[in-house]
Amino acid sequence: MATPAGRAVQRQRRLLQGGAGHVPPGSVMTTKIIHFMVNGRLEQAEFGADCSAAEVKDLFRAAAEAGPHHILKMYNTNGSMLNISPRLEANSEDSYYRLEVVASDLKSVGMPVELNNMESRLNHLERKVIEDVGKTPDIICELKSQVESFKRKLESVEHLSWMGLFKEDGDQQLSKLSPKPKTSHLSVQEERQQVRRKFLNMSSLQVTEEVREHLKTPIFDNWQWEEAEMLVLLQVMFTDLDFLTAFHIKVDVLQNFLFEVYCHYNSIPFHNFRHCFCVTQMMYGLIWLTDLRSKLSRIDLLIMLTSALCHDLDHPGYNNVYQINAQTDLALLYNDISPLENHHCAVAFGILSKPECNILMNVTCEQYKHIRGGMIKCILATDMARHNEILNKFKIMQPVFDFTNKDHKEVLMKIMVKVSDISNEARPMAVAEPWLDCLLQEFFNQSDTEKLKGLPVTPFMDRDKVSKPSSQTNFIRFVLLPLFTELTKLFPCLEQHILEPVRRALEYYSDLERAGKEEHGTTKA
Repeated sequence: MATPAGRAVQRQRRLLQGGAGHVPPGSVMTTKIIHFMVNGRLEQAEFGADCSAAEVKDLFRAAAEAGPHHILKMYNTNGSMLNISPRLEANSEDSYYRLEVVASDLKSVGMPVELNNMESRLNHLERKVIEDVGKTPDIICELKSQVESFKRKLESVEHLSWMGLFKEDGDQQLSKLSPKPKTSHLSVQEERQQVRRKFLNMSSLQVTEEVREHLKTPIFDNWQWEEAEMLVLLQVMFTDLDFLTAFHIKVDVLQNFLFEVYCHYNSIPFHNFRHCFCVTQMMYGLIWLTDLRSKLSRIDLLIMLTSALCHDLDHPGYNNVYQINAQTDLALLYNDISPLENHHCAVAFGILSKPECNILMNVTCEQYKHIRGGMIKCILATDMARHNEILNKFKIMQPVFDFTNKDHKEVLMKIMVKVSDISNEARPMAVAEPWLDCLLQEFFNQSDTEKLKGLPVTPFMDRDKVSKPSSQTNFIRFVLLPLFTELTKLFPCLEQHILEPVRRALEYYSDLERAGKEEHGTTKA
């Protein structure tokens, strides 16, 4: 006898094989078969090539016995996440995919209060009418039926598609270049509120232990997560480091704070909210990998994680050199001294000044002073103009580093934020390389603007002079490797996690650069 889940999957299969529209006589519907493991069972899904993305997603929801507000992810044999869509590649039983609910429901998402009140009033009215006339009138039966129908719609996947728990169709590689031009009819404000609703609906989900552990590693793939999901994961970071208990942070205040931070990142190619998430996730991973929880105070960990989160707030996509040369309002406001970084700090504390977003409302005056001073120092340290100054300080103290020394800890915290900020090349190439495309796009936008305005053109941003590999080899050789090497001396465990991947990245881009020069030389000859 088939289980309820099995019957649901069978119904879905029939839908997908025959529900994608009328098939003309004599034509053959192309179907693909997907083998996947879910809840310890090997399942097989078959669907037409012309079926909709919603139908495919419904199929896998039914197979996982998941509700509309659960987060599902599909993995291939290598452990990489796949886009759940009609574009899934057919496979064999031997190369089955793995379908998992990565965040499960702790408590069922309740119906709107107004709907429950309406139902209660209807039931009360029905009882009164039965007392008076001995039966339920047709009009009340009809109203109750309409309420039940509406509740079923709210619970269905189709009518909760706005929760956006899955990727949409489209070229998976192109989708990695974030952000995409807005094609939605929604305004920016409406889109943000949509993300907020999704975030709050998912915030009560229990993220699985596997995802929590993966979140602590530099190999975490940010491209597989949507904005609302990233907000959930940021909430997990603050929770799992026990910040809510230690600093008496209310969950709704943390959620408001995270959402406001999201709203204050701009839709630009690189310095956007996804970059903010990546930097924060790397900081979170480094805290766990180096066991900083036993070496630094909880308040210093809060400073580092929150600094990573806020370090590029309201970045305009043009760097400090441009701000100063163009004499922008920011350059004038901050007297040409780290204008962007000063602005990021100001925006961060502007958000914290709102009572509904103030995660620091319950700390003491001394604690607030310490957190504010620490965050300002850490965020200002991300100005690359100060890179050598900060690295040289760390080099001097590294051989005699003392975790009880206030000055030593301060420099280490700056170094940790700096490493997190420029850590993309420590990630797997499939994760890191799309970020380079985003960065070059932002660089080229700046140099194009500089040319148009007659400003000095920043050499490493000039699309006429810079290639993808050449942009990386010098940066890795002279910036990343020296920085990562010094940190690894203090924390040898980081050699395999960040130093080795950066060395491999240098080798990869050096080979590409060499091949490009050889090809150019051959062409020239």
